[in-house]
Amino acid sequence: MKHIGILAHSFEGATLCFHSACLEGVARLGPHMHPEITMTVSPMALVLDAWESGDNETLRSFFMTDAKKLAAAGADFFVLPDNTAHIAMESSGDDFPIPGLNIGEVVAEQALKEGRTKVGILGTKYTMNGPVYPGALGRRGIGWAVPSAEDQKLINDVIFDELCLGIFTEQSRDAYVSIIEKLQQDGCDSVALVCTEIPLLVTKDVSPLPTLESTQLLAKAAVEAAIGQRPTPTWRGGPIE
Repeated sequence: MKHIGILAHSFEGATLCFHSACLEGVARLGPHMHPEITMTVSPMALVLDAWESGDNETLRSFFMTDAKKLAAAGADFFVLPDNTAHIAMESSGDDFPIPGLNIGEVVAEQALKEGRTKVGILGTKYTMNGPVYPGALGRRGIGWAVPSAEDQKLINDVIFDELCLGIFTEQSRDAYVSIIEKLQQDGCDSVALVCTEIPLLVTKDVSPLPTLESTQLLAKAAVEAAIGQRPTPTWRGGPIE
């Protein structure tokens, strides 16, 4: 079995990815069995200014440092359970020391498998307005939509002021459900929960649309790669054609 590295950015989402990967291992390999997993996380606060200024070079360097830690720990490949981070990861720069699974590609692959034709995108303001999901879905001929500017602000505020800090409220859940209903009215046949913490707030049983849960899908793909049920990743950062 291959050794999985988790390159964390937000601790709630990374914890969910770690937990999901362990459970996926047990489901496939039997009780108490899963691939070896190493996780590293540097404080997000150190690069919040870089996110605001769109400084992908600084962000990429930040993630490179942690990727080198995972490589030194013996990880064969990494996953980064943070959708927004992939904006920087997909920018040009030096190859990362070990290959990684691209979360956008994993989610879009599942959307294609399910026959989705138009996917609503819920994530940080950076992800909703960034290139990762339009690219990943577009390369597969799948349409997409994002909430209104007002709704995007609410989604983003809840992510940073609540979800990333482990705060989950009924009020925020109801607001998210209302936004998903609007995406449904806009013709979406599914919604991609592409901030790693959103599935902790909006579960399948409360969402008006079928959900594509990026964290769980990434964890599943990581375990599949580790046990040889999908090809070993080859992407080492940079643009995806």
